Amino acid sequence: MASTSSSSSSPSAMEIDSDTALDLVKKGAFLLLLDVPQFTLLGIDTQVFSVGPKFKGIKMIPPGCHFLYYSSSNKEGNEFSPIVGFFLTLHPSQVVVRRWHQQDERLIKLSEDEEFRYSEAVKRLEFDSQLGPYQLDRYTEWQQLSNFLSQDIIERLEPIGGEITIMQEAELIENKGPQTEMEKRLMDQLKGAKCASIEVSKGRESKGCYYTKIPHFVRNQHVPGDELTALNLDKTKLLETILNRDFGGKEDLLLGELQFSFIAFMMGQSLEAFYQWKSIISLLLSCTEAPLHTRTHLFLKFVKVLYYQIKHGFQKNRNQNNGGGIGNSLFLDEGWFSKDIFLYRLCKDFFPVVLEAQAVDGDLLLWTRKLKKLLETSLGWDFDNNSLMAEEDDEFAPVVVPLEETNFG
Repeated sequence: MASTSSSSSSPSAMEIDSDTALDLVKKGAFLLLLDVPQFTLLGIDTQVFSVGPKFKGIKMIPPGCHFLYYSSSNKEGNEFSPIVGFFLTLHPSQVVVRRWHQQDERLIKLSEDEEFRYSEAVKRLEFDSQLGPYQLDRYTEWQQLSNFLSQDIIERLEPIGGEITIMQEAELIENKGPQTEMEKRLMDQLKGAKCASIEVSKGRESKGCYYTKIPHFVRNQHVPGDELTALNLDKTKLLETILNRDFGGKEDLLLGELQFSFIAFMMGQSLEAFYQWKSIISLLLSCTEAPLHTRTHLFLKFVKVLYYQIKHGFQKNRNQNNGGGIGNSLFLDEGWFSKDIFLYRLCKDFFPVVLEAQAVDGDLLLWTRKLKKLLETSLGWDFDNNSLMAEEDDEFAPVVVPLEETNFG
């Protein structure tokens, strides 16, 4: 199988030492993927491959959490169906076996007896020449995107059956709809701009992922109007409520959900995941008290997470040579790199909170500067321009909230 993805990071920045590499070779897990048609685009973590005629899977996979995703192709290899992806947690030397279902164009599980038989064959190296190696020089990228992920987080969030695909998000698309012009472009892309014969399925029963509900703004009829407006301008109290109510006060669980949704969005092309990622990003970047006083360590970790998501996911000049539009930044058009994306406005408001504070944690200051520089150099954003206004239909733009039903308190 031939790799179709490329890295924008310098080799020296992503290298792992020889002892670690040898250990991964010895303890690496296996994915045996039977009967996958030629030209299918298949990815694991940040690596994407075009399936060749002898392909039977992947070997030397580091133990831990991973994301496998694929897109079936027509016979010519120039049109592709929507991506289907799922998370999996691999243990040392474990063999996971899936078989391609020709009619459904999906990877399915085998019976226990059949999986055991194939697993033993893999351990006897009968498939070794047909298994492509996991690119260990790309493993650091994946670690930086998934360091807060765990099996418990995956099991809490993943949909019934585990599969994440926009084909099961018809109800979300119809009910929610895009919020901004940029999201309308994104929806068009996810629904078919780079895929052939996409019909969003309404027949499959799927609740979708079990994401935590993140209110867009605070409503409380018992709070005076000026205080309510203040609560929406600084969402520190809303953050505390969500952390304590939904995550038991454990900050890393929130960051794990942030990484889960980003991976499902960027690699799995899930619109539902995009909305959840946007919600968590918007919540955290709308806090002013928390990063400086009450949750400094959380924000240090958060800024690092966002930094690596931008670095590995939103590279405007990343070389893509796969022809099928699959890979890092696989479906992001120029709209993502313009200043009308919600992330620009939120960062523009957040950066002065940290960078202009009289007293601030040194590490948080360092990483906030790094994030700002990355956005400026990678995406060409200018945060010194004060002429930009938020899109009128952006649900996350600052608002003065009327007294309505209670969603917080």
